[in-house]
Amino acid sequence: MFRLTPTVKNLLIINVIVFALQTFLAGTNLTELMAMYRIGSVYFKPYQFFTYMFAHAGFTHILFNMLGLVFLGVSLEMVWGGKKFLAFYVITGMGAGILYALIGFADTYGLKNDIRHYSVSPSYEAFAELIDDNKEKFDNIRFNGEHTTIWDFLDAYDKDREGYRQRSVQLVSEVEDLFITKYPGRVIGASGAIYAVLMAFGLLFPDRQLMLLFPPIPIKAKYLVLILGGMAVFMEMQRNPGDNVAHLVHLGGMFVGFIMVKFF
Repeated sequence: MFRLTPTVKNLLIINVIVFALQTFLAGTNLTELMAMYRIGSVYFKPYQFFTYMFAHAGFTHILFNMLGLVFLGVSLEMVWGGKKFLAFYVITGMGAGILYALIGFADTYGLKNDIRHYSVSPSYEAFAELIDDNKEKFDNIRFNGEHTTIWDFLDAYDKDREGYRQRSVQLVSEVEDLFITKYPGRVIGASGAIYAVLMAFGLLFPDRQLMLLFPPIPIKAKYLVLILGGMAVFMEMQRNPGDNVAHLVHLGGMFVGFIMVKFF
């Protein structure tokens, strides 16, 4: 019979209790308090690097994370002991969150500087350059009224440069609020720590057979690490607007987990 080790059992209980509280206290801001937000956002607090990994977005989210914890974490705890496994779990979870936050900060730092410079010296040419340098952000902007996209606004700006100069300053200020100051960039879930556990399992037991759930076929641990890691890289590069999964957290967890197993 499959038996849980103490630390894995306690982590499982904590995550389930927190999820139950999220569900029954859905009318409160418990999830918002625990979630990790983008650095620079008014919602960001340093403690979120720890709390985000114990909150989840739904039943499927927590189910698969806890399955990973149970089926992979027990073997690691049996080898390392409870204290070392707990330290590994917490450090890699926090490390994944910190890496994600730093990458997000670097991603918006350039945009923030570009916006500040434009606000000081606005012109059509500078606005066109600002958009061109930050296409990914501005492409997501939609207007109500006379303009549909940012490119429609740019065309109108070109035809009436004096009339649109101040409107463009207001627009870039709204973009700063949208993507930096007031943009939550919220992340929750134990996935960073779980992907670290997966990495550690693949390094310690590379040839151990694991049974997938979908499809139910056996696969060696080392190949599962490569497949899931490759999928995370691919999905992050795609950056599908409808994809609300923080793939960088997964990759961050795998990276921190690799470093810890190899060097600590």
